[in-house]
Amino acid sequence: MLTWYRRHGRSLPWRQTDDPYRILVSEIMLQQTQVDRVLPKYAEWLAKYPSLQALAEAPEADVTATWYPLGYNIRPRRLQTIAREAVARFDGRLPDDHETLLSFKGIGAYTAGAIRSFAFRQRAAILDTNVARVLCRVFVGSGDPKTHAMKRHLWALSEALVPHKDVFDFNQALMDLGAMVCTARRPKCLVCPLAKSCRTYPFTPPSTPAR
Repeated sequence: MLTWYRRHGRSLPWRQTDDPYRILVSEIMLQQTQVDRVLPKYAEWLAKYPSLQALAEAPEADVTATWYPLGYNIRPRRLQTIAREAVARFDGRLPDDHETLLSFKGIGAYTAGAIRSFAFRQRAAILDTNVARVLCRVFVGSGDPKTHAMKRHLWALSEALVPHKDVFDFNQALMDLGAMVCTARRPKCLVCPLAKSCRTYPFTPPSTPAR
């Protein structure tokens, strides 16, 4: 999978930095929003708010206006809340340990794992929609990855799979595999680097009931 990623992985601006703030911005923007819509807004946002301090001090109305048209306007408010808390508690920096990151309102298990993995290069698991789909198909074979019980199982899988080195590439590879190959509706099973190990290979989409 690492070989596949180094050949086919996407070149994205938030993969060219280890700044925890920039990675946080990308992760919040990418929630429920496609990459091609995030790219121009990510650059604009960082030009206007280059640091947690700058974001913390900005007028809330300007922050919301800058976010447009990404939608889900709770997200810019969440980002600013995190920025203000980081300034108040940590001198304008994000911490690198799991429990402290989770203490921020607006940072959940996935975002904490992403910050630790991508910014601090720590051995930390992630589980977004794409990763959950890959792990469910490859290791479980059936079931709904959105259910509470399955999510708990997939988190355990993700944590067990994280290597002791190349963590950044490994987690990015899982996300790209889900986004580019192991897609929700028409997965490209024939070119998947995990095909030989996959419990659902070749994947057959469920049929649509006749009306």
